[in-house]
Amino acid sequence: MSRIREKVDVCIVGAGHAGCEAALACARMGLNTVIFTVSVDSIALMPCNPNIGGSSKGHLVREVDALGGEMGKNIDKTFIQSKMLNISKGPAVQSLRAQADKADYTREMRKVLENQDNLTIKQAEVTDILTLEDIEHLDDENNILPYEKKEEVPTIAGVRIYTGAIYECKAVVLCTGTYLNARCLCGEAITYTGPNGLQAATHLTDSLKNLGIQMRRFKTGTPARMDKRSIDFSKMEEQFGDERIVPFSFSTDPDSIQKDQISCWLTYTNEKTHEIINQNLHRSPIYAGIIEGTGPRYCPSIEDKVVKFSDKPRHQVFIEPEGIHTNEMYVGGMSSSLPEDVQLAMYRTVPGLENCKIVRNAYAIEYDCINAMQLYPTLEFKSVKGLFSGGQFNGSSGYEEAAAQGLIAGINAALFIKGEEPLILDRSESYIGVLIDDLVIKENLEPYRMMTSRAEYRLLLRQDNADLRLREKGYRVGLVSREQYEYILYKKEAIQNEIERLKKVSVGAAKENQEFLIRHNSSTLKSGSNLAELLCRPELTYEILGEIDPERKPLPEDVIEQVDIEIKYEGYMARQLRQVEQFKKMEKKKIPDKLNYDDVPSLRIEARQKLIQYRPVNVGQASRISGVSPADISVLLVYLENYRNRK
Repeated sequence: MSRIREKVDVCIVGAGHAGCEAALACARMGLNTVIFTVSVDSIALMPCNPNIGGSSKGHLVREVDALGGEMGKNIDKTFIQSKMLNISKGPAVQSLRAQADKADYTREMRKVLENQDNLTIKQAEVTDILTLEDIEHLDDENNILPYEKKEEVPTIAGVRIYTGAIYECKAVVLCTGTYLNARCLCGEAITYTGPNGLQAATHLTDSLKNLGIQMRRFKTGTPARMDKRSIDFSKMEEQFGDERIVPFSFSTDPDSIQKDQISCWLTYTNEKTHEIINQNLHRSPIYAGIIEGTGPRYCPSIEDKVVKFSDKPRHQVFIEPEGIHTNEMYVGGMSSSLPEDVQLAMYRTVPGLENCKIVRNAYAIEYDCINAMQLYPTLEFKSVKGLFSGGQFNGSSGYEEAAAQGLIAGINAALFIKGEEPLILDRSESYIGVLIDDLVIKENLEPYRMMTSRAEYRLLLRQDNADLRLREKGYRVGLVSREQYEYILYKKEAIQNEIERLKKVSVGAAKENQEFLIRHNSSTLKSGSNLAELLCRPELTYEILGEIDPERKPLPEDVIEQVDIEIKYEGYMARQLRQVEQFKKMEKKKIPDKLNYDDVPSLRIEARQKLIQYRPVNVGQASRISGVSPADISVLLVYLENYRNRK
């Protein structure tokens, strides 16, 4: 009998946070989609911290939701504690973070995938990426017969799985996470598995290398899990969730998710902890030279913290539940690859953990990934037509970064198949745009993590206005409903109308107005003002001003929130909008795909080399490449003008 050969539209390789978003996007856009995973039980797995969101990451989740993704909806269904971070700071850096029930999160996402039209889940290891020429030279046993390659830029035509079956398709999205050639290290003990002891994918790397894709080796890690019954919480500081829970998804009714929350706990390492670690550094795979991969700078192991921050007498340790139906507790802030005996000794020096019992040891994991400079901003490989990539495979870290990339890769794979214009988000309109631009343009020598400081226009890119920024784009590609789109149109109009109304409502220096201001610790009026000017005062809110605004009509909470923010920060936002205007001018100056930089006179050698290496799609991107100076950009602009005139 001949081997199995099936035809689908798109294949998604990997079912982590990136793969789930990519698969759902393609299926919801009407494409026959198959998603491959080494284990169906690992769909949307949280192998490290069981939470979603956090500083800047909450912005990504809101943006994924605004575009029609699933992560925000799923965490709203499965959280056990929710908290708005940086609430005492400005709205630009406030970010939502929710502790998830780990098992429920996976279960709910799997349920969504299993019931999605046009989507098939397949438990199988993908071993080969096949091009059009490969497919043309297959025999009845699905073996590729020898042939001379002619395609300069190969085109994707399918994948082969370990059993030999072939799935022909028009696009492939790689979302392999930390599974490619993975190995887990706990001191001298090395297991060749993916996270949580799941099967590693050991064949695909060779196929990618044969396509000319350059691979690299990164590492990450996770802390131990403790038995809750062995922890003394009386020695720790209890951490509560917010009294009023704010949902991640714009489509979640806030009233529907108000519930009792589970506490988390805070404790600290101490000098004894650090002493044990220092005495055993030679047994750490990181410092013994066993680990080859580069680890994340902003999520270091406890060994790295103790060595690099030797002046600090202690480090925070968060004890967080893995779920409602388990006694496992996550030890945040103490990831490690030290041997089991050292782990137990160091953990037991931490207040509250003196008698702890380890359910799962901490470990480091090494895996194959790529340098994302090989990708276009669409997340398609420059060297292979129809091959897209998202998530940790692109050299990033974090569930949220992965979901954002998976969504964009999936959307663009679908648009590629349909022959439509791709979706490219720039730095001025989303954190997702910042994330992808940083990955494809900047040399990232370690796993990339999103941070608010990376976004130049963060006052405009707040988590609260992600729907206003991106809903229309989600609607255009087919992931946002007509009803949701029409609400955004209403919301924008309602915000603008109310801002204009507040600017027109005069407030005089009458006695009742002065008494109102005194009551709210605000300075009295010396002359007339309007409600918008009063709202600019930090001690006054839209709600408070209702007392002296009798003509006000009821408005939705999300409209009121935007009115409050936009009026209070109007001057700052106007300044950023002017900066964005200049940024957009540079982004609109496209660079031809086949421009020969050797023909550009007066370019410095370093700039020429970097431009050839990165192949930026526009002048804005070119200006952000390390080693390309403002003078080089001026030279390039002059050349492009002459180039277009010649054409």
